[in-house]
Amino acid sequence: MLHTLIRQEILGHLMSARFLAAVVITLLLVVANTVVLIDAHENRVASYSQQAKVHREKAVAAETYSELKLFVERPPNPLSLLSAGLEKRLGTTVEIYHGEVPTISSVSARNLENPYLNLFSQIDLVSIFQVVLSLLALLFAYDAIAGDWESGTLRLVISHPVGRGAILLGKYIAAMICLLLPVLMSLLIVMLQLSLASSIQLGTTDFLRIGGIVATTIVYLSVFYLIGLLISTMTRRTATSLMLCMFLWVILVLVYPNWSRFTLNPVGDMRPERQSAYQQVEQIWEEVDREEQRFLANSPLEGEPPRFNIGYSGSSSSSGRRYGFNMTKVNADSEPSLPHFQDYQAFIGTTHIRAAEKIGLINEQRWARTSIRQATWDERLMKFSPASLYTFATSAWVGTDIDGMLDFVGAVQAYRQILIDYLHDKDAFASRRWFASDQGAVDWWDLPQFRFAPVDVSENAQRALMDVSLLFVMNLVLFMVSFLIFIKVEV
Repeated sequence: MLHTLIRQEILGHLMSARFLAAVVITLLLVVANTVVLIDAHENRVASYSQQAKVHREKAVAAETYSELKLFVERPPNPLSLLSAGLEKRLGTTVEIYHGEVPTISSVSARNLENPYLNLFSQIDLVSIFQVVLSLLALLFAYDAIAGDWESGTLRLVISHPVGRGAILLGKYIAAMICLLLPVLMSLLIVMLQLSLASSIQLGTTDFLRIGGIVATTIVYLSVFYLIGLLISTMTRRTATSLMLCMFLWVILVLVYPNWSRFTLNPVGDMRPERQSAYQQVEQIWEEVDREEQRFLANSPLEGEPPRFNIGYSGSSSSSGRRYGFNMTKVNADSEPSLPHFQDYQAFIGTTHIRAAEKIGLINEQRWARTSIRQATWDERLMKFSPASLYTFATSAWVGTDIDGMLDFVGAVQAYRQILIDYLHDKDAFASRRWFASDQGAVDWWDLPQFRFAPVDVSENAQRALMDVSLLFVMNLVLFMVSFLIFIKVEV
């Protein structure tokens, strides 16, 4: 009997105008938008390659170690077409400097592409599924029980030897099959489009991530269908059911995710935390200045840093505490002071590295107690909406969530340490080539290259597990409540 119910429900959905609308709307939006997204991704890949080349040329153009200006780029994530997350909201460029530990706030938005293109927003595919498919799921469900009640079909079905739980289950399975057809059709076409794009190379792990997104989409659609089924079970008029479904859709998809983020502030005033961190940083730099004064008190160097009284021809620059030198020719009378000047450079370089580690720890703690904490609470509040859960879960699968951005920051910090080890191996801080090129410019042939690889798909699954589990629990609760109400309804 259950098989017969499912078949009849499927035939009814397939012959309805809403199924045709679901297929046409989904295919039109997804396929057309994918063309735009692929073109935008190809532009980002070209920009990334151009920026990486320019930054490499600037780095190897430095004639002294202290002149090195090293920048790294975050490579575009091809799966961001499915779920953009924070991919486009945060910058892509980070400067690597031995005297500063990079944090997520260090990522800038420097790029070489047309900035006016950013005025035109692009919608990822998950956003289309989030808005359109949730609405379609409610349209499939609003008259599932109320419609049969009004037409008298429900009394006829119940008169047969079939349980009420089987009726709900049959309607649920049939509707989900019909809802998944346009989703799977559109995704197959998207996969074909991605395979034809020269800038996108997907591996086995990428397909596993896409599979995770598909599974999450199924669970998400199920939530909204069951919401509509519950409303249809509680009401006896399709018009009332439709109005309630539309009201809840607006609240859960459009209103609450934005309202909770901008209205509620459970963390409170974060200015004292920031002020405390700034004071600690200032104390560290004051200690650096005192150590520098103690070193200079026992040094024969004369004059004020960073030049002292060393005579040379060339260029020197200073930006805050970042000193860059290129003495192309040192005066003969300054040669005796150069060994002491080298000792000073080695001392100040090591001191700045040590101070940077302390400041980096303070900044990470400040971010954890302020911005990261605020973002965590915002995320928790938004999880009362299945639409927000769906966004968080899919971005976790793709790696465009906050954890994915922190993965990049961690890779940058590791690369900075590799650069410091490289400079120590070259004895760069104490060498003449730290500040002078009169005996030959630095050869950067063995400068370490930055590499960033996404985490393993198992880590993505672990990050998405909580949100997917909450969606699954919502399914169970909604179905059980619908069943408990339906078995008590008098027909």
